[in-house]
Amino acid sequence: FLAIWLQWISNVIWFPTVLSFIAGTIAYIFDPRLAENKLYMVIVILVAYWAGTFANFRGMKTSGSISSICVIAGVFLPGILIIALGIIWLTSGNVLQITFSAQTLLPDMSNVNNIVFLAGAFLIFSGMEVSAVHANSVRDQKRDFPRAIFLSAGIAVLILIVGSLAIAIVIPQKQISLVAGIMEAFRLILNRYHMGWMVPIIAFLVAFGSIGELTTWIVGPSKGLYTTARDGNLPPFLQHMNRHGVATHILVTQGLVVTVLAFMFLFMPNVSSSYWILSALCVTLYLTMYLILFASAIRLRYIQPEVHRAYRIPLGNFGMLVTGITGMAGALFAIAVSFLPPSQLNTGSTLFYELFLIIGLLLMLSIPLLIYHFKKPSWKQKNVGERN
Repeated sequence: FLAIWLQWISNVIWFPTVLSFIAGTIAYIFDPRLAENKLYMVIVILVAYWAGTFANFRGMKTSGSISSICVIAGVFLPGILIIALGIIWLTSGNVLQITFSAQTLLPDMSNVNNIVFLAGAFLIFSGMEVSAVHANSVRDQKRDFPRAIFLSAGIAVLILIVGSLAIAIVIPQKQISLVAGIMEAFRLILNRYHMGWMVPIIAFLVAFGSIGELTTWIVGPSKGLYTTARDGNLPPFLQHMNRHGVATHILVTQGLVVTVLAFMFLFMPNVSSSYWILSALCVTLYLTMYLILFASAIRLRYIQPEVHRAYRIPLGNFGMLVTGITGMAGALFAIAVSFLPPSQLNTGSTLFYELFLIIGLLLMLSIPLLIYHFKKPSWKQKNVGERN
């Protein structure tokens, strides 16, 4: 229950960050200056999120169709385009904002605040464990499922590194916005080649793709939380399911939390600060869930060795130990660095930053434990909210 709660609540906290990216992208369709307007951000976040929530009330088939179209048009096409434009910029003799050399290949480790953003990069890979629910639907789990995981990880790494480099060679470091950096890079490159008319089109495609991703994730984690609710870990009110098989009461509760978090944008020094501090909290919560995941995998291999599993990590228990310990070490490292405020952003005082993350982490860990402690036997009602 604690693990699925952490997966759910970390995604709820992540929603305002991806929505702020969507809002910043949409601003380039009308007026790029809106990307730094906090009130505009809050309005777009709330409208887009609640629209996606109500769209999901019609079931997974609807959200799945939306997501498939959006990913192709709004993620792969702009991703390939920004990489191609970055290569053109690099090979056309334009001024580069970063230096390519052996000396600058590695980060400056003399200041630990320079590697804080690495914690945000871990979010690129979070959520891959969700695909495990489909392992039994794969024709050859031992062969095809690991291939799919490695392929998706490879694509994520490629887009993250090459796409980020394309932005970094065009925009000076201090001018990169966490919510609108990709669109600013598109604007500068396309204007350089007298193709500025394409910026609103690309902004629409990028926003379109992000909305598709958002639509899927709005309903995804709530399904896991609903399963634990049916086991009696949440009150009957949160066990309701509509005729389309959607846990609407959980989605509405989720939306109320997102609404409260969205107003954080009004109280932070700037939009990028709000984006980062919510991302840092999301990292700590999600990776705490991963600590539980890795520890459970190791323990289950030893206490239930006879259970048939669709996929097994090679090299037996040794392979599981190496994988689990490596995973836990990586998660602990990312959690540690996420508590360090980035020197490149104004996130308010260090005390505020640390207290926000510490209190946020303790609060989000305490809530499920208190619910579990005070749960009632009557909460486990087998047929509540089901529709055949």
